[in-house]
Amino acid sequence: MSNDSRAAAEPWWDCHFHVFDNARYPLAPGGAYVPEDAPLDAFRQVCESRGIQRAVLVHPSVYGADHSSFEDALATNGDWLRGVAVVYPDAAVTSDAQIARWHKLGACGTRINRLFPGAPDDIDSVIDRVKPFGWHIQVLVDLVEDLGVAKQIAASGMPVVIDHFGHHPIDELLRSSAFADLLALMREGQAWVKLSGPYRGQRTEGPWHSLRPLVDAMVAANSRRLVWGSDWPHPPSSRHPFPPPEASEIGLTISHWLDEPELLRRVMHENPGALYDRSRL
Repeated sequence: MSNDSRAAAEPWWDCHFHVFDNARYPLAPGGAYVPEDAPLDAFRQVCESRGIQRAVLVHPSVYGADHSSFEDALATNGDWLRGVAVVYPDAAVTSDAQIARWHKLGACGTRINRLFPGAPDDIDSVIDRVKPFGWHIQVLVDLVEDLGVAKQIAASGMPVVIDHFGHHPIDELLRSSAFADLLALMREGQAWVKLSGPYRGQRTEGPWHSLRPLVDAMVAANSRRLVWGSDWPHPPSSRHPFPPPEASEIGLTISHWLDEPELLRRVMHENPGALYDRSRL
């Protein structure tokens, strides 16, 4: 099926990307990294090259509580973008009006980043603040070291979305009790996983075939709880440093990991449509 015909019938999604424009949007002090400029127009070109028609903008840690770039992108691209914001427990930092405004713009989740500075400690308050909107909670954690936060969110009845395969070296992750617990949460329908950022768990360069056993195990657990993301423009990590990935190899992960047509359609179209509420686009 051509990209054009598929776009009309069943759009594909990239469920994890960021934008950076340092001239327009100042970085918060104390950030974990200084990103290079990565404007939305450049990302749109990458999407076109991969046959992607929908995408999910994730507010990055380096902007802190300032969602100016997030709001501007969603306000002018609501026909194809959804968003994951960062809601803080304190209403003086994130007001109720802001959450309502982000929801109207197309936000459908909040992110808790436990790997970089500034993550909220009061998880229950974050849950209480976003639950009325029907959002999910996305977590960036080292799954082996910090599975508890995912279990806490799942126990509240909120959907929990795990970033980047769990952000831990793949061989160790596969053997861990934390991975077994994650698969159990997936079987119960409580946890989703983003097939994104493979370079954060595999030390060698792409195309990251070593992640296939991880993908296969999660597909067997519950293929309806998987989505794919590019992690564009691939922000650096001091915790697990990695060589800058080749853009072409990131695109190849789709076919490397999802080589059955029905599985490909489910992960790239059906699942993100359910998680990010396709009816609102």
